[in-house]
Amino acid sequence: MNKKSRRNFIKKSSLLGTGVFIVPRHVLGGVGYTSPSDQLLIAAIGSGGKGSDIRDSWASKERVVALCDVHPDGKHGVVKSRKKYPNANFYLNFNELLDKEKDLDAVTISTPDHTHGVIANRAMNRGLHAYIQKPLTHNIKEARQLTQAAARNRVVTQMGNQGGSSIGVNKIKEWVDSALIGDIGKVYAWTNRPVWPQGFKMPKPSSLKPENLEWDLWLGPAQNREYRPEFHPFNWRGWWDYGTGALGDMGCHILDAPYKALGLGHPKDVECSVANIYEKMWNVNYYPEGPPSASLVTLHFDKTSKSNSNVELIWMDGGIIPPRPELIPAEDYLGEKGNGNGVILIGKKGIISCGVYGLNAKLYRKGERTLHLDTDKIYNSKGNGLDHIHHMEWINACKEGYGSEAYKRLTSPIEYAGPFTETVLMGNLALRSYMLKKGKDFIGRKKLLWDGKNTRITNFEPANQFVGRKRRDGWEL
Repeated sequence: MNKKSRRNFIKKSSLLGTGVFIVPRHVLGGVGYTSPSDQLLIAAIGSGGKGSDIRDSWASKERVVALCDVHPDGKHGVVKSRKKYPNANFYLNFNELLDKEKDLDAVTISTPDHTHGVIANRAMNRGLHAYIQKPLTHNIKEARQLTQAAARNRVVTQMGNQGGSSIGVNKIKEWVDSALIGDIGKVYAWTNRPVWPQGFKMPKPSSLKPENLEWDLWLGPAQNREYRPEFHPFNWRGWWDYGTGALGDMGCHILDAPYKALGLGHPKDVECSVANIYEKMWNVNYYPEGPPSASLVTLHFDKTSKSNSNVELIWMDGGIIPPRPELIPAEDYLGEKGNGNGVILIGKKGIISCGVYGLNAKLYRKGERTLHLDTDKIYNSKGNGLDHIHHMEWINACKEGYGSEAYKRLTSPIEYAGPFTETVLMGNLALRSYMLKKGKDFIGRKKLLWDGKNTRITNFEPANQFVGRKRRDGWEL
């Protein structure tokens, strides 16, 4: 039987025969009981680290039937996940899981960035719904491919940028839709990331691989390298082969509010600058194996139906924040308290400032009362966190199906998250191009013109190598 029809079959089969009645589920199992026919069969691919959220309350009424992780006894949470679900089948290789678990409905994917694309693509091609941690993919080409795969297979998807389900994002969208600050021509966004080591030379192997870590599977599509403790379980974010730097880590959270509110599509160009590293007097070094310690990225967009102005979006990471606009009082925080992350949207009639997820949004207009959305306490109660809400929206949509009303309420399905991720990762394309050298000369330090429809840089061919990636055999999408 097609697994997508399994639940409906179980429900309808209870009607067969004369005089057979459906007994309400609360009679069978009490208040809060969930009928087995209403439970999703879920596998968690990557069940430590962020994948440990499979132990959270959103999964409590579903059936977690399989777990997968390349480090079965690692100290990053996978052992606790296995104890939580002792009857779940455990796999090292996601391909084996997908082949053997014939009755699955859905998967969560919480692996390092470089394996999101291949795992999600293979899962969706098997008709499985997918919850994929941010960033959706490691590179632009993969994001485009997953967008097409999700539509082709008509599966329910959600990217794990849980801030998309924040009332802060909705409030900013409401303010922009109401033209309260007029046409918006400039956006600043910033983060204190990286908070992991980044911007230095690739370290040499310094310790033995943990005995039970399946290192070849961890490497995935990346080139073969010896194990380094700087890569696993977390600091992989600071190396291009595996991670996507500060932009990939926080861009899908921070840029969601302006991208949604302004209805932005493909940027028309991108340029960047990076922090210099001096290890000797007058001797500047850049290490192309990973992102820089700090960077500034500028994207330009044509005007949209949401704003009758062309939009300039300026991203800053490494702890740099923008100058304070005159309308924002000296004693107010820019973005979130402590200035770790934030967004400022500058319109002709006013300014909107907010923190990550659109929280603590403030709207400033000259001579008028400041509008303030205080969201500090909204998401702190047990079971009401943004992760829970974001996952539950996906769970409900999986049960109602692709195109359903629940599906339409999703805030980050791939049809949105794919193009959005492409825009976020445009900054990384510029950063990697910035490091290109010919002899002693840096040759990629220019504004890169982007053809979004065809996913190509049109004025500097060497930059196009970073639209996708080189893959080891067996790791193609």
